[in-house]
Amino acid sequence: MSGGVITIEMCLAGRELTEPKLSPDGRLVAFVVRWGGNAAIATVPGDGGPERLVTTEPAPAPGRGLGGGCFAWCPSGDSLVYAGRDGNLWSQPVPGGPARRISDVGEGRRAEAPAVTPDGTSVVAIVDQAEVWRWWIDGSSSPQRLDDGSADFVFDPWPTPCGSGAVWQAWNVPDMPWDAARVERMTFDGQNRDEFHPAGALQQPRIMPDGTGLCVRDDTGWNNVWLGDAPLVDEPFEHAGPTWGTGQRSFAASPGGDRVAFTRNEGGFGRLCVVDVATRAVTEVARGVHGQLTWAGDRVVALRSGARTPTQIVSYDTAAWERTVLAIGPVAGWEQADLPEPEIVEVAIDGAVLHARRYVAGEGRTLCWVHGGPTDQWQVEFLPRIAYWWSQGYDVLVPDPRGSTGHGRWYQQALQGEWGRLDVDDTAAILVESHRRGWSTPARTVVIGSSSGGLAVLGVLGLHDGLAAGGAVLYPVTDLTVLTDESHRFEAHYPLRLVGPLDDVATYRERSPISYADRIDVPLLVMHGDADPVVPLSSTLDFVDRVRDAGGEIELHVFEGEGHGFRSPANRRADFELTAAFLARVIG
Repeated sequence: MSGGVITIEMCLAGRELTEPKLSPDGRLVAFVVRWGGNAAIATVPGDGGPERLVTTEPAPAPGRGLGGGCFAWCPSGDSLVYAGRDGNLWSQPVPGGPARRISDVGEGRRAEAPAVTPDGTSVVAIVDQAEVWRWWIDGSSSPQRLDDGSADFVFDPWPTPCGSGAVWQAWNVPDMPWDAARVERMTFDGQNRDEFHPAGALQQPRIMPDGTGLCVRDDTGWNNVWLGDAPLVDEPFEHAGPTWGTGQRSFAASPGGDRVAFTRNEGGFGRLCVVDVATRAVTEVARGVHGQLTWAGDRVVALRSGARTPTQIVSYDTAAWERTVLAIGPVAGWEQADLPEPEIVEVAIDGAVLHARRYVAGEGRTLCWVHGGPTDQWQVEFLPRIAYWWSQGYDVLVPDPRGSTGHGRWYQQALQGEWGRLDVDDTAAILVESHRRGWSTPARTVVIGSSSGGLAVLGVLGLHDGLAAGGAVLYPVTDLTVLTDESHRFEAHYPLRLVGPLDDVATYRERSPISYADRIDVPLLVMHGDADPVVPLSSTLDFVDRVRDAGGEIELHVFEGEGHGFRSPANRRADFELTAAFLARVIG
């Protein structure tokens, strides 16, 4: 362990990098950079060089992590179209200059995921994740709506190579996009519209230069890249993550369409690969979690990170596959911290194999940290929070209970109808195994989680006695019924698949931590933002009252103006400091 090297200041400093995209000629890479409350689009030469900020006002509305949907290059390479924080699309000259508004979607609405047509005259994008529109960049014609309104959600429109129309991902409630999503297509003249429904779920629809469809599908049980009606690479690894937002780019075709670069998830560890379309031969290019791939000319650009690799934008020469680092997000110093790679943990239970990863400090203390979602996964990427607590002498055990992604469709779909119980039981089973292996004892274990991970934490403490000395939860799900009434549109119907029909009141109550709050007899730390659009603060306040009424020990902190995740540097610091004080009190 490298004690004392990693500080809270290091975790809070630096900047976030997202969505690198090569210009059509491959000379420049544009990317979104976010620091503090600011955001901008910057450019850097494709072979390395100085960065330049391009955008001024309005600021862009960036995606997060391996998501995107913020901007697109125009074919000429002399401008780009981006989604602004005001909800509209803007045309931005490159290398710089004032932006010009393209759309007028109306107050309170939001356009995102722009894609420019091959002739550079128009852009297609979505509005409120429900409508697909086309705007003329020069404003010469009225906007054109492309979808027919039959889908509840639409993502990621993509113009056809001939410029005659567009395709996009679509789905209807109560499905989430990873349950059952389809591709829709419409020609710009309105004469032809069709849909394709795969056996499972589909994402990132693209069209190859020869007109063949390219996408990610899970028909065979894994999220693999498909070309036409068959997997391009059929293997027991995931080639994409769940569609939590627009703009994921986990694969990229070469300009000639003869090769496809794709990402691979190997038990949480990442790898960049390339497949030859004609021979189906796969070349493993580099380790590390990659995303946001683009291919132009003789370069592939990606966002890359790993357990020991601070988030960076990299460029690969597609002849020799040599890597050049173009930009780094986190503050300097992480490279000297001697960060660990986790070990893979597998636990057999009831005919299934549960998955987890363990960052080993080896001092007999464990933080069991449950990811949110629950349809998600923390891959082995740069995670400053985990690295910090490891540096403080804690093993960090990251379980992937059933419902997590990265282990095939059956593993993710196993949580259908079982949320609030199966994920809880799986987390408990992984904890029991960690104690059996002697990594720590219950008295030296604390469970931590946010959102859906908070629900799992509270379930472990309330339904499985004696596994931990305490729990820390951030904006936790405590009442499943409230989610269907008060959560934001994207997740409001989520429990219908994960729990069941709303009239099954008994099941919703049984699975909700608020119903067993009186059984939690270890200390709790709770943090929540008062502007959370996903999990309402009111449900957390009710839960806290129940615990206190039963005589439980609970510490609550409400952060003003924070949503589902903390953005203010002061509040993010408070999160670390409050957790440190809690751990010192509970574990010692």
